[in-house]
This record gives sequence, C-alpha cells and structure tokens, in this order.
Amino acid sequence: MAKRFDLIVFDWDGTLMDSAATIVGAIQAACGDLGIAPPSDERARHVIGLGLQDALRFALPDLDPARYREVAERYRYHYLSRDQELVLFEGVFELIQALGEAGFLLAIATGKTRSGLDRALAGSGLRQFFNASRCADECHSKPHPQMLLELIEEFALAAENTLMIGDTTHDLLMARNAKVPALAVAYGAHPRPALEAETPLLCADSVAEVRAWLMQNA
Repeated sequence: MAKRFDLIVFDWDGTLMDSAATIVGAIQAACGDLGIAPPSDERARHVIGLGLQDALRFALPDLDPARYREVAERYRYHYLSRDQELVLFEGVFELIQALGEAGFLLAIATGKTRSGLDRALAGSGLRQFFNASRCADECHSKPHPQMLLELIEEFALAAENTLMIGDTTHDLLMARNAKVPALAVAYGAHPRPALEAETPLLCADSVAEVRAWLMQNA
C-alpha cells in the first residue's frame, strides 16, 4: 500500500520523552528559589512545548519581564539536575525504529534549545533515526508554523504528505497553521478535551495506539 505520509514530525517533551512532570517541577522550583509565587501544575503544564521565554511569559504573566532571565537560569539548573533521569515513553524506541525501517522520513519540532535536543538525542539513542530537526532557539516558537514549513521545504514535500505528532495544543495549532495533518497523544502535557477540540486525526492514549494507527494509516 502506498504511503500517505512521506515525513512524520514528532514533538519531543511529552510525546517521545516522559518529561512533563520534570519540566513542571523545574519551573515551580525556580520560582521557589527566587521568592516568586509558582504557577499551578495546570498552568505550568500548559506551557510545555513552547520556547522557554514564551513559556515563562505565559506561566508568570504578572512577573516583571526583567526577571524572566533569572527564572530561566534557575529553571535550567533544576531541569538539568534531573536531565539524566528522564526516559522515553514505553515503546517509543521501537516505534521510531520501525518507522525508519518502513522508509519514512522522520523529524523533530521541539520547544527545546538545540543544545537541549542534542543532549536528549544522545541520551535516548534515537539520533540515528531522525533526518532533521528544528528547535525553539532557531525558529519562532510554536504555534507559529516556521518549524514545519522549514522541514517541508528541506525535503521538498507537500504539506498534505507531512504528519505532525504532539501532546499539546501548541503542536496541533502549529500543524493547522502550516496546513499539515496532525495526530495527538493524550498521555503527555495537555488534557484530552483540549486536544480533541483541535480535531486531530487521532487522539491516542498510548505509544502502542500511535504505532498501530501509523502502521495502518500512514
């Protein structure tokens, strides 16, 4: 059967790597270090997938903008102190390996910095499977479509032959803005009702469900 998609683009945090709780904890701990009232778990989870500066502006809207830099520094300290503890969701390695062997082009569009993604790829063992990636310090933050548009252009593909997979509404809105079909995963940062409201092709509860759908429909 001919492939529907040539390029599959994955978000990283909350989609491939089980890192949402660590990100939330690092944001809240950074605030605690600086005597700033921390955001709720829900508000902190909402910013996952955004570039760090955009994330902090949403998580701490009443904070003097001059203080975002020091919050970002403390966030990095707390996140990096647990970075080596983070693991891929069960079945992710096998999923990515299977997609590569099936001939799909694979890419990443992430709110991480380039150095952060390089570190995560090296630690996860997934680097070998990905053909390209875009990070928040190289492009506009999600939901701006730049990351996807650049990846589509890099491989000279059509938007309709590209699929975005992510765990947040930021991912789904980026896909919509780029006119790219999208698949949501409900085991990450954003709740299922918010994801379903963006009408993805599928809202999956597990990596196994993502794999089954892709092998049948992609």
